[in-house]
Amino acid sequence: MLRTEDLKSYSQQSYHLGELKSLTRYRSTLVSDCSRLKISLVRLCQILFPELKTIVPSLHMSSVYTLLSELPSADKIAKCNLTHLTALLSSASKGHYGRDKAVEIRDLARKSIGIKSVVKELELQQTIDLIQVYLQQIEAVEEEINKLMDEVDSPITSIPGIANRMAAVILAETNNFQDFERAEQVLAFAGLDPSVYQSGQLTSTHSKMVKRGSKYLRYAIFNATKFVCHWDPTFRAYLTKKRAEGKPYNVAVSHAAKKLTRVMFHLAKTNKEFVPQA
Repeated sequence: MLRTEDLKSYSQQSYHLGELKSLTRYRSTLVSDCSRLKISLVRLCQILFPELKTIVPSLHMSSVYTLLSELPSADKIAKCNLTHLTALLSSASKGHYGRDKAVEIRDLARKSIGIKSVVKELELQQTIDLIQVYLQQIEAVEEEINKLMDEVDSPITSIPGIANRMAAVILAETNNFQDFERAEQVLAFAGLDPSVYQSGQLTSTHSKMVKRGSKYLRYAIFNATKFVCHWDPTFRAYLTKKRAEGKPYNVAVSHAAKKLTRVMFHLAKTNKEFVPQA
């Protein structure tokens, strides 16, 4: 405190916010790494069993992971005993998939153009193992984030559409808005203010965001805005108004994000909960 000349006492909330910042940034790293592995999984499926994605809602499902962990290619699925395949799918999908789905997958596997490759099969199995490890780690981190958010008890979570995950990033990156005197400073720190081009006596303001400052805060506010515009009628009407003015979707969302930032700033400073407007 003496070294920084900051004579404010160190509160328990300051500790929580510091921990939140570490956790949210760590979670972001885990999600990014997991996403790269999921992209790799899609690539490997395209090589080993490209038709599979046409008969399942998503390749990133527990039942699909279980199937491919044991039978990582169209060739192995085609040769699998139908009773065993049915039992495998039924157990992994908690009864959602039965014999009919097993027959459909096996018949498609027998006609597949997927290649046979022991190396690619091994890579696919290990990629699935890594994805599942990452998912477990992300879940554990999110549990800790939820515990800290209960301690912080911020009024911004009273806004419809802002859950703990995005709220935690916003609070952590702004130090619960205590580092800022005006909402415009938060917008500048998040990189949500418009860029300005200046040459001689000509000054032109472009619609592109400057994208400086905290990328974590910018991402959290922008994505939180999409949910808020879905759940809150006032923000939904505002987004609709901007779209009616001819603005592209992301530009319209950026305008709503500025409005949301001002609302969150006010709630945090006054410690009042959000009151929906009629």
